[in-house]
Amino acid sequence: MSTGSAILKGADTAVAFTEYQSVRHRLPAGRGPAQFTRATDLDAIADHFDVFLLDAFGVLNIGETAIPGVVDRVNGLRQRGKQVLVVTNAAGYPSLVLHARYKRLGYSFDTQHVVSSRMALLKGLDDHAHRKWGMVAAPSFGREELPEGAIFLEDDPAAYAEAEGFLMFGASAWSESRHALLEQALKDNPRDVLVGNPDLVAPVEAGLSREPGHYAHRLATATGIEPVFYGKPFPAIFDLARERIRPGTPDERVVMVGDTLHTDILGGAAAGFRTALIQGYGFFDGEDPADAIARSQIVPDFILERP
Repeated sequence: MSTGSAILKGADTAVAFTEYQSVRHRLPAGRGPAQFTRATDLDAIADHFDVFLLDAFGVLNIGETAIPGVVDRVNGLRQRGKQVLVVTNAAGYPSLVLHARYKRLGYSFDTQHVVSSRMALLKGLDDHAHRKWGMVAAPSFGREELPEGAIFLEDDPAAYAEAEGFLMFGASAWSESRHALLEQALKDNPRDVLVGNPDLVAPVEAGLSREPGHYAHRLATATGIEPVFYGKPFPAIFDLARERIRPGTPDERVVMVGDTLHTDILGGAAAGFRTALIQGYGFFDGEDPADAIARSQIVPDFILERP
C-alpha cells in the first residue's frame, strides 16, 4: 500500500531528473559558477574551505549503510580544524532517531552538528497561528517534537476534513490512496501545506525512494495551493545552518556537499555558499553528471568522484 518506499531503478534516475526540472519554477534561483572543477574527494578540496555542510543520503550513507571511507574522511577534516555539519532533508526522523542512526553508522556527530529540515519546519510553525495539523508522517516514530494535537493522516477521510492545515514530514507510510484523500480534501477546503522534506527522491540501497516533495508538487499542480518548503534548496534550513557556523566565516569558505543538483547544489548556491556535487554515490551513482548540469544550468563549484 505504501508508496513512500517505492523504488525507482536504473533509467528512472532520468525520470527523477526530468521531474525536478518540471518543478523548477517553484525552486529558488541559483547563483553558481560558470564552470565546475573535478576533484577526487573532500580531502582534495579541504584547503579551500573552513566549513563543510554535508548532505546525509548520498554523502554519508546510502539507506542504512555508511559510504565506505567517509567516517575516516570526516574525522580527518575535523583533525585539520574544519567545522563539519550535517544539513539533511530527513524531516521524517525525530532528532533522537537521526542521531542514533549516525552513531550506528560510525559517525560522531553531536546534536549541535546536525541541522535537519524537520527542525526548520518546526521552527517555521512559530510564524503560523496554532491550529490542528494533519501530518504526513510515520506513526511508528511516535510524537517526539511534533505539534500538540496534530493527527497522523492515514485512511480515515474524516481526519483530512478535520485538519486545519497539513504538515509533510516523511513519506515512508504514505500511499496513493492517502494522497488522493489529501488532494480531495484540499480541493474541498483549501488549507496551508507545509513541507519539511522537499526532496522528490532519496537514495536507498535498492535505488531511489519517493519523498514528500514529490507528493507536495503533485498537490500544487492539482489544487493550485503552493506549498511552503523548509528544507533544501529553500532558505529556512540554510538560515538554521548559519546559526551553527563559526562566527566570522566568509561564505566563500563554506561548501555545501551533496548528491543532488536541484536540492543540495541549487540550495547551497542560492544561500551564497560554494558547492560540491558527489558523482560516485547517491543520485548519479557513478554516472557523469555533466549532461545534467548543462541541461539544468545548475553548476557546482566542484564535482567529486566520492565524498
